[in-house]
Amino acid sequence: MRIRIGLRWSGALAAVALLAGCTQVEGAPGPSPQVEKRAEAPEAPVELAVGGERGSAGVVAAGGMPAPYNYGPTVLVEGGKYRTWWCSQLPGVGPPGDDILTAESGSPDGPFLAAGGAPAVPVFTGQPGAFDGMHTCDPSVLRVDGRYYLYYTGAAGDHAHGNAIGVASSEDGLAWRREAGGRPIVLASREVNRENVYGAGQPSALYLDGWFYLMFTDTTASGAGWNGAGQFVLRARNPEFTDQLQALTEQGFQPAGAQRSRSVVDAFSADWMWVPALDAFAIAHQTSAGTTITFWDRDFTRHPYEPVVVPGPWREGPGLVRSPDGHAPTSTADPCGTVPVDVLRATAEFPSPTDIRHFGIDVSGADGCRSTARAATVLDGFAVPSPARTVDVVRGGQRVRVERRSVAEQLVTRVLDERVPALDELPVAGTIRSAAPALRSPQGAVGLLDDKGRLWTVTAEVAAANGSSITDVSQQEWDARAPAGDLRR
Repeated sequence: MRIRIGLRWSGALAAVALLAGCTQVEGAPGPSPQVEKRAEAPEAPVELAVGGERGSAGVVAAGGMPAPYNYGPTVLVEGGKYRTWWCSQLPGVGPPGDDILTAESGSPDGPFLAAGGAPAVPVFTGQPGAFDGMHTCDPSVLRVDGRYYLYYTGAAGDHAHGNAIGVASSEDGLAWRREAGGRPIVLASREVNRENVYGAGQPSALYLDGWFYLMFTDTTASGAGWNGAGQFVLRARNPEFTDQLQALTEQGFQPAGAQRSRSVVDAFSADWMWVPALDAFAIAHQTSAGTTITFWDRDFTRHPYEPVVVPGPWREGPGLVRSPDGHAPTSTADPCGTVPVDVLRATAEFPSPTDIRHFGIDVSGADGCRSTARAATVLDGFAVPSPARTVDVVRGGQRVRVERRSVAEQLVTRVLDERVPALDELPVAGTIRSAAPALRSPQGAVGLLDDKGRLWTVTAEVAAANGSSITDVSQQEWDARAPAGDLRR
């Protein structure tokens, strides 16, 4: 049975109202008359260009056995692979109700399959006697500090207000352990009684600047629409949302406890990502035209860009293709100016949402390298020519100079053909010269020494490409070298 009891999808794109508070302007003391400063007009949203429309020829993800539905995907691209988790229902797997399946592919066009080419496999299901005893659905997956986190809707049954949000973690994205003691981390607020009794669910998580962000539906919140539509935002320093928990309000982020009175988009079943090249949040939600992308600035004070649309048929829930931390993938062709936007979404209804397909567009007009801070983020993992006739590898907010371009090409996504002026302000951490000494620890780790005698971890293949001889050393000798960083992709 579907978990979305009472939900009806709105196809209209609603505007979000921003209330501007009045601030008294104080002049300098003295006999001179005070002149009131004129409030500056809000900056108009930028209209972005859209092109490169694309999509799969057919269904890309489905369960291995007959299932009444496949919907609500979350998608991570890592190591050249696309991994997706979605909601389905497989006979004989766990208690009756929703299950979460997973599969992967080398392309968003699929097919998405399990290891060895087998059909998708269920990896998370209900836990009898718990808040999620019948239903586990609407997955949103992150990978932070080497660990995966799964946010999901759970319900013990189909009764009113039964939905809440839980979190689980995993080392591989397959075997999951419930966190927070197996209890929900977000409950329905029950601030308003509406006909739509769904409750809290449909989470979407991302990680930015040391904060875990969670966007979710709460049909009982005071800020939800007449039909329960609305998306609310929490953030915290830990994945269980207990450390420094804050809620987005009309006054910005405040310590949690206030009413859920501010919705960031009038929608159900939304997904989001942080877009470094645009310095903005992008929220994907379904409208009559397809998947509409609405943009918010970092502080949720304004829409810096006009919405764009990923066209095509849909029936439920877009899943944005995102990096492991929930950020937009960087364009390899034009990292500073173009943002690829790809989604997986259910496209058919018989009798429930199913037939997950891929759709995508390229959004251009970004100015992702206009400042040093933004360029450092957008081009992390890229390289550019340096003024010293070497190649600058951008990694972790600094530059590492490499003498051999062929070596740099093994360390990065791409070596750009031209310098990016904004990167000139980044510090140069060190230079790895051709044939620089290489060391190997007793555990097999390989490192290249830079001109400051510090150790950069690389692969044995990179050391060989640099013309470096590898010397086996003791753990004590390895530890005696100052670690500079990890350059492995």
